[in-house]
Amino acid sequence: APPTSISVLAADTPAPFSRYQAQNFTLVCVVSGGKPAPLVYFKRDGEPIEATPLPEPPAGAGSWAPRNLLHRDLDDTKVPKSLAADGELGMGNPFPTADPPRGLAAERDSVTESIPETVVSREFPRWVHMAEPIYYFRHTHAPVSDGTVEARATLTWTLNPQIDNEALFSCEVKHPALSMPMQSEVTLVAPKGPKITMTPTRARVGDTVRILVQGFQNEVFPEPLFTWTRVGSRLLDGSAEHDGKELVLERVPAELNGSMYRCTAQNPLGSTDTHTRLIVFENPNIPRGPEDSNGSLPGHCGFRFVLALTLTVILELT
Repeated sequence: APPTSISVLAADTPAPFSRYQAQNFTLVCVVSGGKPAPLVYFKRDGEPIEATPLPEPPAGAGSWAPRNLLHRDLDDTKVPKSLAADGELGMGNPFPTADPPRGLAAERDSVTESIPETVVSREFPRWVHMAEPIYYFRHTHAPVSDGTVEARATLTWTLNPQIDNEALFSCEVKHPALSMPMQSEVTLVAPKGPKITMTPTRARVGDTVRILVQGFQNEVFPEPLFTWTRVGSRLLDGSAEHDGKELVLERVPAELNGSMYRCTAQNPLGSTDTHTRLIVFENPNIPRGPEDSNGSLPGHCGFRFVLALTLTVILELT
């Protein structure tokens, strides 16, 4: 029986980009429906990959990934070398910025202000070399209840964003029942040009605003990791950041007018930041009277008036 399906995916994704530490990267090729087990191998840009074979993991060992594939010191101008031994990622904190402007929006034609993306995936440390990577290959197979075999092949190496970005990897399968090899391919690409939409298009006080990443200017693989932050302050729910393609702001207050939101989209090959500014308009369904000279709302002024009147009556009675 020939294999019926083949697919290539990235293990341990979504994962962040790190310009401070070398990262292992693993491609997994899954082939199902074949009998007997097929022969699976990888190619890069059409050329067969010479990889070091690894034995099958012992039963019950769970997931496995080779460690310490790259034995080079980190660039000590970027981060202390002790971080490499501890396995920590050098993901820096966002730069501090000034507080966004406050107050309700005046009449404007543009509801949101889109800021051009800031590509940060072009800065690579000096530990990234142009040498050929060392690949590690593992091939396993497991019987299925229908008598066929599911084969899994993994290809692991130390990722080099400078030379691996836009590299084409293909998984090919040879089987006695196939006249020609089956093939599935992926291109490793860093995210570029996120497309952000905001609904409603004209946000008013009290609305629930949804900011969503709809896609990119390019095809991205592996799956990106999305992180939302509010520039210069915390998010509406008090958290420092939010993970996911969508950021939801429940019942936005007037104080959020002019606030800037940053979406960081990253995968192991690179990272990019895109900003958008929220403009909040008045809501005619929510009464809002003029402020007094001290900036207090009329409700506060009325409370002080009633308190003063009460104190006057008490003094007169005594």
